[in-house]
Amino acid sequence: MKVVDFSVLALRSAIASGSLTSEALVQESLERIRRLNPVVNAFSQVYEKEALEEARACDRERAEGRLRGPLHGIPMGVKDLFFVADRLCQRGSAAYSNFAPKATAPIVQRMIDAGSIMIGKTTTTEMGWSGSGCSEFYGPTRNPWNLELTSGGSSSGSGAALAARMVPFTLGSDGGGSVRIPAAFCGIFAMKGSLGRIPAWPWSATEMLSHAGPMSLSAKDSALLFNILKGPDPRDHQALPDDGADYTTPRSLGSLRVGFVPGLFGFSVAPEIERVVREAVATLSTTLGIDIRPVVLDWQDPIGIFETLWVAGRGVAYGAQADLSAFGSGFRGLVEASARYDLADYLAAAKARAEFAGSVHALFEDIDLLLMPTVPVEPFAADREAPEGFTSPSEVLAWTGWTPFTYPFNLSGNPAASLPCGLTANGLPVGLQVVGRRHADALVMAFCQQAEDHLFQNKIPPLVVAGGKAGWGTPSNPTAEISSCNSTGEHS
Repeated sequence: MKVVDFSVLALRSAIASGSLTSEALVQESLERIRRLNPVVNAFSQVYEKEALEEARACDRERAEGRLRGPLHGIPMGVKDLFFVADRLCQRGSAAYSNFAPKATAPIVQRMIDAGSIMIGKTTTTEMGWSGSGCSEFYGPTRNPWNLELTSGGSSSGSGAALAARMVPFTLGSDGGGSVRIPAAFCGIFAMKGSLGRIPAWPWSATEMLSHAGPMSLSAKDSALLFNILKGPDPRDHQALPDDGADYTTPRSLGSLRVGFVPGLFGFSVAPEIERVVREAVATLSTTLGIDIRPVVLDWQDPIGIFETLWVAGRGVAYGAQADLSAFGSGFRGLVEASARYDLADYLAAAKARAEFAGSVHALFEDIDLLLMPTVPVEPFAADREAPEGFTSPSEVLAWTGWTPFTYPFNLSGNPAASLPCGLTANGLPVGLQVVGRRHADALVMAFCQQAEDHLFQNKIPPLVVAGGKAGWGTPSNPTAEISSCNSTGEHS
């Protein structure tokens, strides 16, 4: 039994029944990491010895009739922004290369308490600042569908590790699209719940925007993971009470009011992205028996609001440091740019954010779900922050120019998922974004679980099918220095 062949749900049943040992599963995962990580660059740290020891302990406990929880003996990858006690948390930054926290984030602890085994830390952009997989610290994280291209970010390694079938699930965070962007580019599933659905700790420089959550190969797997992760933690004052819903329970979708918009704010959508998304929407309307209707939105692009909160927050968190030289050029430029904002700017942005959220919430008085592309572009070169020739309305956040459909829902706090819905003519995955009203996380997940049965069907990247054999899809220069990756997306 191999990781590539089975979902979290199937692995859970196999381990519980004794037909699969945790040690065999972890060994398979480690072997895949050894074979593929040198070219994909999804894991920054791997805990081979500790993971195998935990797996053997899980096997002994199962033989004695004891299971730690619903994820007993299943390995996971953890984004290297999350604290794990006494483990390096480098945050994609030379400034934190030796930082090891003394406490564990609630999202990680809940997975461990449920029986999962942390096999390693996955790559991220510096402090999770951008939406690409371009890192001056780790090097670029590459897309298993085409190693010349980016995985997307900032949960770069978490998305790429899943697409390469290195682990059955990973943990990511999303302040402006950071689980949904790599999900769309890598052909996997990820959902940002309502703000506070899954507790986020420690404190973030973008507290009003930051979400934490699982990433997996299917919505069905994520439904189980959400059941484990949701609910309050006293360390997160924004955490919501548990909604009491079982996200794995099927529900009727026949009476749903679903809207579709091909884009937002006048941004152009790549023809192949639009084609695949429109075909997916038509398929779902027919197969699910749902009337999906076009909607017209008069929202103004909230990029100015987002930029103020995003950049000013980084200034509050890191701008007081006397020496910024340890930070990479992109993140350092972000912190330096924060000096242009004062308290009045920040408070005005907070007020405008509330008004924008009100506009989004008003839409959901008329519909239950909104469908659109997750990202309007195909994956681009792995060593860039933005597609070549692409311009952004934000001077300091180049990545927002090609992710205009994700960050608005961080501002509004709505649940939003990226569901793989097909491949472009270039053989690259496309994500369908599914957005629900605030706190309707269970409905979004229920829709995605039924929709995925009629769409992407868990296609596997050729790199994985080939077993990661040398020569297949190898990037032209996989070990190239990436220290010049910066906020403009140029690579010199």
